Amino acid sequence: MDEVSHSGGCLCGAVRYRAAGAPTGTSICHCTQCRRQTGAPFAAFASFPAERVALLAGQPAVYRATPGVVREFCPACGSTLFWRRDGDGKIDVFLGSLDDPAAMPPPAAQLWIAHRLPWLPSLPGAVKPPAPEG
Repeated sequence: MDEVSHSGGCLCGAVRYRAAGAPTGTSICHCTQCRRQTGAPFAAFASFPAERVALLAGQPAVYRATPGVVREFCPACGSTLFWRRDGDGKIDVFLGSLDDPAAMPPPAAQLWIAHRLPWLPSLPGAVKPPAPEG
């Protein structure tokens, strides 16, 4: 049986990628950096182990708005593509860059909910993840 894969890319088609298998999770982020990067009231992601995401065409540009984190986007059209923490081993794919974002499970977590815009209702079924221990 073949493993399912999810293709995606930027608006202009210069950067294309494929993610293999099911995501390890889905989430939405209300932080101000995600809002500014996407130009939207929140960002939505599907997380995959980094080794399961392969570039098929082009090379994303990288921007570090936060130490230890890279945001990747198309250098030609500016489409947001990936978010990753240094050394984490996973990559968050912006749902809007997938060819079929509806194939992803609904977001199960909301991040930075203190920054959620007041006129935006909470996403049903998405909860605030527990605080990290330590």
